[in-house]
Parts: sequence; structure tokens; C-alpha cells
Amino acid sequence: MERRLSAVLSADVVGYSRLMGANEVGTLSALNDRRTRILEPEIASCGGRVVKLTGDGLLAEFGSVVKAVECGCAIQSRMLDSNADLPEDRSIQLRIGINLGDVIVQDDDIYGDGVNVAARIEGFARPGRVAVSQSVRDQVGNRLDIKFEDRGEQQLKNIDRPLRLFEVALDAAPETSPASPAAVAQDKPSIAVLPFNNMSGDPEQDYFSEGITEDIITDLSKVSGLFVVGRHTSFAYKGKSENLEKIATELGVRYLLEGSVRKAGNRIRITGQLIEGCTGGHLWAERYDRDLTDIFEIQDEITRAIVEQLRVRLVPGESKAISQAPTVNVDAYNLYLQGRQYFHNATKAFLPRARQLFVDASEIDPGFAKAYAGIASCDARMIGW
Repeated sequence: MERRLSAVLSADVVGYSRLMGANEVGTLSALNDRRTRILEPEIASCGGRVVKLTGDGLLAEFGSVVKAVECGCAIQSRMLDSNADLPEDRSIQLRIGINLGDVIVQDDDIYGDGVNVAARIEGFARPGRVAVSQSVRDQVGNRLDIKFEDRGEQQLKNIDRPLRLFEVALDAAPETSPASPAAVAQDKPSIAVLPFNNMSGDPEQDYFSEGITEDIITDLSKVSGLFVVGRHTSFAYKGKSENLEKIATELGVRYLLEGSVRKAGNRIRITGQLIEGCTGGHLWAERYDRDLTDIFEIQDEITRAIVEQLRVRLVPGESKAISQAPTVNVDAYNLYLQGRQYFHNATKAFLPRARQLFVDASEIDPGFAKAYAGIASCDARMIGW
């Protein structure tokens, strides 16, 4: 049984289950393309070897720590370029973790603490980033033209000792990336809206709670004094709100908004809680029990409550923009939300169904502009297929 010191790179796809649930064939095809066109060539060019492939990532081994970090940065840069022309709900992001440690080699596979730590570091990394251990940071030194951000000591799952971790500050990080310091402007409060829980007891009603969440994200995004994390990134944390402080750290935001939706007949109950990410403390909470026809007023009240709590000043025009209802007809809005859910799934089978729901919504309310935009988006997507 051979032992050796190796740099171990662990990579994993962010939101893999969500991507597969939305479009299995398209996701697998995209992952295979990224592996053969980006990951495997970059690993080979840096003198590494792919040890194993997993459904949503890979494990690679390098004889040089510097080459391993260089490879991780190159992969993330090329992944960023590959997502540039894709819609947000179809882009693929990676987390990458790199560790230097002792490994056991058996039948071309590697085992041991060095591998386990790399996998845990990868889980700590923020989407689109490369996280490394203290040993990797020390070995790289100033040999690469990169900067490291000190993330402090972290207690990783199933690792018996705290580890000091660093992240590579990638200059090419996208402005919309949740981890991008440039995106989270220092003079703006930053917030992520987590998917509201469906409390209706019927999974088929997920479209409604997710639709409410998306519209609140849209309304908050109209406020120039706020930085709001995009839908695609926020929805990667669906069902994972048990550790809000960790989520806020990963997204690079100060505040989180979470809540729940219960729809029964013509009645609706929506709860919302504004949370300070670094402490987990509640800054604001409210429950709305109303008729379904009041849905737009509730969204407006939630948006204004957040703006007030964060002491954001609305510039001229923003107050009207966030209070303007997209339609006066709740039935048309309900059809639109169903259509948007099918559209986000983005499969050949679902796009025609989405389009028809948008058409139905526009027929109920001929002045419903978003319904026509939905039709156009479906047409453009289907032409793309």
C-alpha cells in the first residue's frame, strides 16, 4: 500500500439536484461538455490526473500544489466564460476545494485524510470560487499572480480540528456572483430572498410559493439602494435554511428574507422574516392573512417593510415601480405563475405547456405585459433548441 504527499482537488456542481430535476438530459449533456472541454484538459495541462468522476463532480490529484491552484483558477475562469451566454437557470457553477496532505494509493484511487479534507473544503467554497487549506496557501506563497482572502478558522463537518481556510480572489468573478465583493457594494445593504416554504400540504402548489418569492426578488431589485442576490442563486438553497448564518456567508450578504406561503381556496397566508445573517437574529417578522385578491398588496407591503427596516431611501419613480401590480386579475396571475414554473424547467416538453399558460393568462387579461413577455421567452428558447 503506497503513501504519498499530494495536492488533492475536489470539484462539485452547485445546485446539482435542482438542475437535474429541471432538465436531466440537458444537465447531463452540459456536464459532459464541461468535463471533456474544460475540466479534463485543464487538469491534464497542469500535470494532474482525474482520479474519479462523480455524478456532480470529480476528484483530481497533482504532484505540484502550485499547479493544482493554477488549474482550479483556470477551470473557474473558463466555467464563467461558458455560462456567459446561458440563461441564469441553466448556467453551471462549481465549487472547488484544494488540500495538500498525505494520501493512500490503491488501484489508482486515493484515500485518507488528505482526500477527506479536500472534499470538506470544497463544500465550504462559495459558488464559482476556489477554497484552499493553510498548507496550500503557504506552499503557493507568491508563486502565482493571485490574491488569497483569509476566511479564518472553520470547523468542517467530520473533521476533528478547526482548519484555517483561504479563497482565491478571482478578478474575473462575475458581477452577479453571490461571492463577488464587487457585486456586494460596500455602501449598499445586501440581501438574499430564500425560497418561501409551501405550507399548503400539496407539492403541486410549489409553483405559487416559488412565484411569490421570485416576484419579491424582482420588486426588491427595483430599489437601486439595495444589492439583491438573483433568483437562480437564491433558489439553490431551497429547503436548506437550517443554517442561515452559513448561507449568508456563502452568498456574501448581510441580510436574509425567508418565509412561507399557504393557499387554501380564496384565502392566503404569507409569513416573512428578515434576518441578520451574521447573528441569525430577527429584525422584522409579519404574518398576512388575506383574500387571494390581496396578493399584490401583500407583496408590496413586504417589499416596503424590508426597505424601511434597512433604511433605504427610494429615489423618484421607485415607489411607483414596486407598487405597480402586473395585472388586476388573480386568475391570470395564477396561470402566469404556473407557466413560469414550467419555463424555468426549460425542457422541450415543458416549454410548449409554459407558452400555452402564458397565452391563457394574456387572454384573461389582454393588458398583462408579463404574459406576452413569457410567450416571447418561450418562443426564443424553443428556437434555441
